[in-house]
Amino acid sequence: MTKILNVDNLGKTYTSGSKNLTVLDDISFSVETGATFAIVGPSGSGKTTLLGLCAGLDRPDTGTVALCGTKLNDLNEDERALLRNREVGFIFQNFQLLPTLTALENVIVPLELQGVKNAGKTGVELLEKVGLQDRMHHYPSQLSGGEQQRVALARAFSNKPSILFADEPTGNLDEETGEKVIQLLFDLNHGAGTTLIIVTHDLELAKRTEHIIRLKGGKLVSNNNAVQI
Repeated sequence: MTKILNVDNLGKTYTSGSKNLTVLDDISFSVETGATFAIVGPSGSGKTTLLGLCAGLDRPDTGTVALCGTKLNDLNEDERALLRNREVGFIFQNFQLLPTLTALENVIVPLELQGVKNAGKTGVELLEKVGLQDRMHHYPSQLSGGEQQRVALARAFSNKPSILFADEPTGNLDEETGEKVIQLLFDLNHGAGTTLIIVTHDLELAKRTEHIIRLKGGKLVSNNNAVQI
């Protein structure tokens, strides 16, 4: 199968005072198109940093990332942003909704940036899919945490992404609400055939993916099929 993501010898170091802190050290793996992956590990193991580098939100100090057939190292910031807008969806732990926009307006922002016609119609259809047809004109402050995350789900799928990155998507939700959001995420992802990469502390959630990448101390300690965790 085609590789949608290739990570080769990736490294990232930050300066803290007079010391250098190595967050990621010589990370290599690849992801096939349509696969589901989980990145797991303790706090501080480099999971979110790795996700950001894979999506081109930051640059590595060493190594390379190829996303959707394009080497991110060769792109400037604007070019990486354009690639993300065309190919990538995001779901964050803290939802990242724009507070001055309604649920519908939040969903259609990526479409409007692409100049897509009938963006509003697409937004309505997506909010209906996540069960928010009666809340689409409400602002984030008027929505519960679960409702906000469902808006974020709809937004993540609005541009029909080739790959979806989810960073602790249930971290701010109670267990029951989190389970509903995760089920919705997998249902939407299955319907769209999107490649899915999830950062999570939840091993039960990780087991629902096809592959698991385990990090510890910035190093890749295993890259297994989910049934082997």
